[in-house]
Amino acid sequence: MSKLNLNSHESGLINPSALRLTVVACLFITSAMTVSAQRKPSEATRPVVVMSAQSLDDLKQKLKPGNKTEELIDSAGMQLRVGVQHENNKTGAAAELHDASDDVYYVLEGSATLVLGGKLDAPKEVEPGEWRSPKIVDGKTFEITKGDLVVVPRGTPHQRSTPNKDFTLILIKIYADPLKPGAPKPSGLNQKP
Repeated sequence: MSKLNLNSHESGLINPSALRLTVVACLFITSAMTVSAQRKPSEATRPVVVMSAQSLDDLKQKLKPGNKTEELIDSAGMQLRVGVQHENNKTGAAAELHDASDDVYYVLEGSATLVLGGKLDAPKEVEPGEWRSPKIVDGKTFEITKGDLVVVPRGTPHQRSTPNKDFTLILIKIYADPLKPGAPKPSGLNQKP
């Protein structure tokens, strides 16, 4: 009498574990193909913003003569804020450091003294991830003027002053996470015209 052998290698039968694995793999591939076939390009979440040179000039005039900032877009749900900022004879401003946002400056008019890098002297956290200090130790000093572009990565101490000067820039803040609708503005964009 011969023995019945259930070993798939010897009897030619299919191993149930191998069959299950094959079925799962086929289902996964079919599912992935269905999902990718259903994908389509995203749609705009808000209207585009195009500002003419004249509009920016009008806004610069509106912000003078004080130290004011006006946002150009509604940033709720986005990872950035864009504003035009004007400073006049601003001295003694606190040095700043942002844990979760980068700053980009594009100088529209005037000049300013900018200290970058080094370390904050006696840092104080004024809101989560937002640090202020009276001054920066061992930073590099730059004079920035019309047409200059400055990128200040998160974690970099920075301090700007405009003694006896008019100065206007576009400030772009890029955040690690999207801004929540109705969230308070970070202190760098709290000024109103």
